[in-house]
Amino acid sequence: MNHNVVVVIPARFASTRFPGKPLHSLAGKSLIQHVYERAKALESQVDAIIVATDHEGIKSTCEGFGATVCMTASTHETGSDRLAEVASIYGWADNTIVVNLQGDEPLTPLVNLQQLIANMRKHKTVAIATLAAPISSREDFNNPNVVKVVRDETGLALYFSRAPIPFQRDAQSTPLQEYALRHIGMYAYRVGFLKAYPTLKSSPLEQLEKLEQLRALSNGFSIHVDIALQNPGAGVDTLADAIAVEALLNC
Repeated sequence: MNHNVVVVIPARFASTRFPGKPLHSLAGKSLIQHVYERAKALESQVDAIIVATDHEGIKSTCEGFGATVCMTASTHETGSDRLAEVASIYGWADNTIVVNLQGDEPLTPLVNLQQLIANMRKHKTVAIATLAAPISSREDFNNPNVVKVVRDETGLALYFSRAPIPFQRDAQSTPLQEYALRHIGMYAYRVGFLKAYPTLKSSPLEQLEKLEQLRALSNGFSIHVDIALQNPGAGVDTLADAIAVEALLNC
């Protein structure tokens, strides 16, 4: 089966902070249905939209609102591993573009998903495309939960870190917002990379930073980083997040 672009929505039941999160009801629909309907707005631009899950309840719910579902193993350590299994099950060609739309991101801007697809088509040798946004505060710059990225002149990632990079030696030099970028965890992959990913050795840098994208860089795969056209919408990691997102959906 030779697809050009597909959207895969990973949806795990066993979230540590919010078990059963994909099935949580928001404004009369499950969280996973809201995400799926967000992806459906891209239906004319992609060849398939697939929910990838390891839970029968999520599968049943998704099929109930018309989604295509791929059952995957419950043992995957990373989202990339789960996407690799989906690509293998469907037998997609190496040049197929897989857009990863997280199952807890119901407010993801469609323009950002389109941007990822466009960047993968434009930069034909990159394995992964992702997004970033300027950092405007020192608090965020120094926050280890805000992942930073530095790029070369063509937009290729040089490094991702929880540390404040690049270091500003001269306080009178270029203002912070001119160079500091916050990584936005949205990705598009080529299937050729996803096929290789499960065989790649986890690098010491990945283990130190706990950032799986460093596995790709350490093994010689390129990642294109573009500035997001729109700031990402709020995601759902906790019940409190769900309440806040529901309020936005009801607006």
